[in-house]
Amino acid sequence: MSTDSIQDGSNVKNKQDKGNLVKQWLLDILIAVVAGLIVGTAYYFFQNSNGFAPGGVGGLATITYHLLGQKGIELSWAILMVSFNVPIFILVSIFVNRRLGILLIIYMLVQSFSTYLFELLNWKPYCAANNGEDFVIVFACIATGVISGIGFSLMLKRFGASGGTYAISAIIKRFRPAINIAYVSFIMDASVVAIAFFVYGMRVTPVICTLLNLFIANIVVDYGLQGIKNGYKFEIITDKPEEISTVLLQELKHGVTEIRVTGMYSHTDKYMLVCIIRKKQVGDMMRILKKYPGTFASFTKVNEVFGRFAK
Repeated sequence: MSTDSIQDGSNVKNKQDKGNLVKQWLLDILIAVVAGLIVGTAYYFFQNSNGFAPGGVGGLATITYHLLGQKGIELSWAILMVSFNVPIFILVSIFVNRRLGILLIIYMLVQSFSTYLFELLNWKPYCAANNGEDFVIVFACIATGVISGIGFSLMLKRFGASGGTYAISAIIKRFRPAINIAYVSFIMDASVVAIAFFVYGMRVTPVICTLLNLFIANIVVDYGLQGIKNGYKFEIITDKPEEISTVLLQELKHGVTEIRVTGMYSHTDKYMLVCIIRKKQVGDMMRILKKYPGTFASFTKVNEVFGRFAK
């Protein structure tokens, strides 16, 4: 092979690598923008006008916005969110990960200024002043938790961070690897809840709404991180592996893995079949296994399935 051929192959590979890198950046930016719009929508329409705060750094910015408003100081909530969060993300880009810091800044800018755009468009938020119902705040905090949780889960699944609290935790972890990040996040969120009690007139309702918002958002994030491509893994102990495998392949359309095992009670050789199926197929699996009385099976939930897994 000539030197020119090797050089041409290397150039092609470099171009492909650069193309893949550009596509990766564009996809990351798109996800950050979409997540920012989702969270900004939750905050503008359901949170900011209902007198409760989210957790973490965003909660501190919201509380500051409320205090300044009480003193007659008109300052945009978007400016406060950027002022509180972007310096933290700059530190992340310096000390933790440059790429992550840049994407978090994009996410926060979109999240913050989307609320400013909604305000310019004069879109009415969902609040008691516009809807005339005393229990609007309860529905608002539920909606905030659900919608913002979707945005958070997008960021966490793609980048491992979704805001100031996670960014601070990443910075602390960088210098103190042994520290428990869960405690750091809990302390920051708990601090916001405690401060909210005094800021919002020592009333219990804003505190409960803040807690409910945090709780619902965390549940949505957990479901989001589990992925939509989940299933159930069956482990089937049997002495008729070929028969059962054939039926599973034909009826459920999922692959089966066979493992030779030994029963310690009877000291006889058996086979364990491993098969991952969709939730809606659990009943069909039970029906099939009941046809083989000597078969023992157990199953567990699988949160995410990679590869060629039929839906």
